[in-house]
Amino acid sequence: MPEHAYDTHDHLISLLDASSVDYRLIDHEPEGATEAVCALRGHPASEAAKCIVLRVKVDRRTTRHVLAVVPGDRRVDLDAVRALFAARYVGFSDPQTAERLAHAVPGTVLPFSFDPDLELVADPDVVAQPKLYFNAARLDRSLLISGADYERLAKPRVERISASASASASAAE
Repeated sequence: MPEHAYDTHDHLISLLDASSVDYRLIDHEPEGATEAVCALRGHPASEAAKCIVLRVKVDRRTTRHVLAVVPGDRRVDLDAVRALFAARYVGFSDPQTAERLAHAVPGTVLPFSFDPDLELVADPDVVAQPKLYFNAARLDRSLLISGADYERLAKPRVERISASASASASAAE
């Protein structure tokens, strides 16, 4: 695992400790896929934060990067993100860009942005969760926090950006 993954994990824990929020660390077998890690942690996927780095082309010259956070049992609605940013195109960032901006490898991306070039947008159903689980910038460790504490600390832009997992091809995981 890249060294910066542990730096990001430590940064997160420092933020949580400094903020005096209740959280719980959960050690488990290494896993990054949402459904599989939910099974390891023993909770429904709806209580997980699925985090996806997107490339948003506003116009020919302007590209933004967005960290979309949706419930684990949903998909990112790319059309909703495109409308939100009045963009021409929205798609997944390449793995290298996602890792560079999220400071974590795929499967361990936090629902927090520690990079000014990565805009954070969370679905309202994420911040409404009494229990919110996510990998803590490591495949073998997760974190449990309330959605309200997550919103207070991460300060995401809260917008409806999810669709049901069975939604059309315009939505993606």
